[in-house]
Amino acid sequence: MTAMVMNRRALLLALGSTLALGGCLRPSFRTDQLDATGTGSIGARYPLSAGDKLRVIVFGQDNLSNIYAVDGAGKIAMPLIGTVQVGGQTTGQAARAIETKLAAGFVREPHVTVEVDTYRPFYILGTTSGQYPFVNGMTVETAVAIAAGFGPRAARDYAVLTRDTGGGLVSGIVPMTYSVRPGDTIVVKERFF
Repeated sequence: MTAMVMNRRALLLALGSTLALGGCLRPSFRTDQLDATGTGSIGARYPLSAGDKLRVIVFGQDNLSNIYAVDGAGKIAMPLIGTVQVGGQTTGQAARAIETKLAAGFVREPHVTVEVDTYRPFYILGTTSGQYPFVNGMTVETAVAIAAGFGPRAARDYAVLTRDTGGGLVSGIVPMTYSVRPGDTIVVKERFF
């Protein structure tokens, strides 16, 4: 009987030690699916989406040049031509779509330039949760700093990042130096001690 109690105690002690030490281990980084979405600074291939604000310049037409917000359906609403689908397109593609609509009876030989005025926000969960304005060139670490820093039990060497690829959500465990893109959701995990 005493041997059985001793074995249980030894088993519980080993299990408790394993769980405690397991909290110290950092999971391996899994960024391969996120890397396929194109990390790094935002460039000409940036897909426009809801929450972006675009500066549209129609040369020679000051009344059409303005800042337009991309709505939840991925469209902007402009005078004369109504809504234009820009979601999922680059700024160059959006400019061509606007030119095509303007050329259909509104402006002769329109020349349009589109640039992102304000990127959609990024989101943080687990530290000071919320949405925050995106800054070009941001890493997970700077995103956490913008969101008021780490909590006392926060894991400081990795986070879970989720990104919408247009075809679905992709998540991965990333180092704090990983590049953040507009619309990303960052989850800062807690450590055991």
